[in-house]
Amino acid sequence: MQKLTDTIVKALPLPATGNKIAYDADVKGFGVRVTAAGARAFILNYRTRTGRERRYTIGAFPDWKTGVARAQAAELKKRIDVGFDPMAEVDADRAAKTVADLCDRFEEDHLGSKREATARDYKALIRREIRPALKHRRVDEVEFSDIDALHRKITRRGAPYLANRTVAVLSKMFALAMKWRWRTDNPAKGIERNQEAKRHRYLSPAEISSLTGALAALEDQQAANIFRLLLLTGARRGEVQAARWADLDLTTGVWTKPGSTTKQKTTHRVPLSAPARQLLAALLAEAEEGAEFVFPGRSDGHRVEIKNAWRDVCIAAGIVTTTTEKDGRGRERIVVTPSARIHDLRHTYASVLASAGLSLPIIGALLGHSQPATTARYSHLLDDPLRQATERVGAIVMPTGEGAEIKPMKVGVT
Repeated sequence: MQKLTDTIVKALPLPATGNKIAYDADVKGFGVRVTAAGARAFILNYRTRTGRERRYTIGAFPDWKTGVARAQAAELKKRIDVGFDPMAEVDADRAAKTVADLCDRFEEDHLGSKREATARDYKALIRREIRPALKHRRVDEVEFSDIDALHRKITRRGAPYLANRTVAVLSKMFALAMKWRWRTDNPAKGIERNQEAKRHRYLSPAEISSLTGALAALEDQQAANIFRLLLLTGARRGEVQAARWADLDLTTGVWTKPGSTTKQKTTHRVPLSAPARQLLAALLAEAEEGAEFVFPGRSDGHRVEIKNAWRDVCIAAGIVTTTTEKDGRGRERIVVTPSARIHDLRHTYASVLASAGLSLPIIGALLGHSQPATTARYSHLLDDPLRQATERVGAIVMPTGEGAEIKPMKVGVT
């Protein structure tokens, strides 16, 4: 054993396999580890106060010079003698929770109690946006600037609403991280969100007619029937796709939606119209014996993916928006996308009810709203039947008839 120097360390031979340690003569436990690949690093072997043998890596040669590494080893030995364990800090750092760990626990503990559609959307957002950007970061090291930068990056990509949803999910995740004592604050708080315009899209009578014709010609008739039932019931997409025959009474024409499938987590009992009952009866006649779901999937469970079918039927019905964009070579191309979402079928159902003069409480009851304010978005649609009603009164009080002269009413004090 000899006192290590830079020259000696540099000249140490490589082992055939694995690694070999050459120890220093001056500081006990201090040495240099040489690997078969040629890497050299200074180490310190020591015992904790409980007698546990440990090995701490000081740093790589030649980034660390031998004299500096020896001085560091001597200083560490003094601290070890009074109870310090340098490897404990390394172990704690390795065990520190990462954002990937937070994503895993969030999906397991939090999303498990959410509706299937909600959990699916959250997991997709986490997989596509949050994990790629932050998965290797320690939870306690993520800063406001990190989340703000991710929000701005997604916004610049042309997805401002998705950017807002990403921040919302991160905010919930870090709120739970505080609850789990993984950190003491929420770095997603205070991010300036993108403005979102309230969107209330309803299909016009002409669009409904075009959609009906396109549904009849759609190759995927299972998806077509899902769209038909959405339009006939105003139910949410997830409720229709997960509908079970056991919850449908076609004799009385009642659909009892279990609380596990509704947004409000409460049982929702709604009547079915004659066309809806007729559609369901036809599906039941074609269903396999003992079938659980109205719209079964290809394997187990129910049908999930219908976005491609919705795109096809919207294009066929002419319910589209046409834009021009440039490809990677700068060439312009025309992009055709649906101008209505699947959820707009629910809005359309409500708009038809409102335009027919049904009251907001009735509409809210059919839609399963728990808050009147949610139904109030359709209040302006009540103007048409109200205007028709007041015009009737006007026609009786002041009938003009063809060629009649309208005279101003005289107002005076008698």
